[in-house]
Amino acid sequence: MITKLILIEGLPGSGKSTTAELTNDILKEWNVDTNLFLEGNVEHPADYEGGSYYSKTEFAQLLEQYNEFQPILVKHAIERCGGFVLPQYKLKEELDETMVSDSFWEVIWNHDIYELPLEKNMELITDKWQRFVEQAMIGNQTYIFESCFIQNPVTIGMIKYGASQEVVMNYVKQLAEIIEPLNPVLLYVEQQDLSRSFKKAVQERPKEWSTGFMDYYTNQGYGKIHGAEGIEGTIAVLEARKQLESSIFNALAIKKVKIDNTQFDKDSHKNRITEVFMNAVSM
Repeated sequence: MITKLILIEGLPGSGKSTTAELTNDILKEWNVDTNLFLEGNVEHPADYEGGSYYSKTEFAQLLEQYNEFQPILVKHAIERCGGFVLPQYKLKEELDETMVSDSFWEVIWNHDIYELPLEKNMELITDKWQRFVEQAMIGNQTYIFESCFIQNPVTIGMIKYGASQEVVMNYVKQLAEIIEPLNPVLLYVEQQDLSRSFKKAVQERPKEWSTGFMDYYTNQGYGKIHGAEGIEGTIAVLEARKQLESSIFNALAIKKVKIDNTQFDKDSHKNRITEVFMNAVSM
């Protein structure tokens, strides 16, 4: 395979997960050694899904406050960017939640890397992408990532903090420079009718998802600045996100393809993805 990294991006409800899984299936059929990481994978090699960050001073305070958990906290702490990262899922595996106070978990959640100030989040995420590239260059696997290359910078930058287009654009460009040695390929999944695809996702997914999603999009950052409310306000923010992601896509100097999934026809979609990679191989 000519690439070691395939990036699947697009708006919520566009079919990113399906696209990532189909891409994985296609490459497996071609005997490519792949490693698929869908959105939300706690063991993601280039992102922090459920990671909490503490400065060295904060970590010392945490150990003092919860002295009874000190061996477990020290065991799982990873030194990064002037502090320590704690993988939340590993703490959950080792700590009996019935024996742990809610206040402990609240302290852990409040230090989630995606709750940090934007600059510190960018520092940690950029560092992890760099470490991933160094590791990926050694092996022969082709990695498939869903929704962490463009979506996460846009979500925390624009949606959460209301950062400027320039700040978010430069963040993604920095990541693109880091992954350049892997000869990446970007597949951006499009839907012609954003409102329809999002409302379809709302209908199909648990109510907790849509409630949390709309709260995230309307009660902070860009949505709050522009007075967005409810599902229509969420869609308006998504339209703005779509414009920003389109600008980012056009500015990226990597192999990239937009693929239309408006019809949600899995067989046709698989054929289009196959064609994309057949063309990529022949380039």
